[in-house]
Amino acid sequence: SKMRFISAQLSALLEGDLWHRNAFHANKMAALLRSSLEGLPGLTFTNPTQANGVFVVLPPGMADELRKEFRFYDWNPATGEVRWMCAWDTTVDDVEAFVAAVRALAK
Repeated sequence: SKMRFISAQLSALLEGDLWHRNAFHANKMAALLRSSLEGLPGLTFTNPTQANGVFVVLPPGMADELRKEFRFYDWNPATGEVRWMCAWDTTVDDVEAFVAAVRALAK
């Protein structure tokens, strides 16, 4: 019975290309996040944004300040690199709020 419960979710995800629409949206939000922050002094993007993740090295202390309001993970604590992920439910408003917070801290 547990397998039927999981399979029902997978069936819904595969029907009508829902998985593709979700992935496309998440990738689009990650591209918006990156493009909104590129060129901001103190941020160093470490990898191309080819999917729904953005990898960036932040100035010391910025990650801790951002985490007071937003959730994300360290990718490489030794270098200050973090990983920002977008999902199927990330909105433009979410991205804009995060970008505003980063820009305020970068000043």
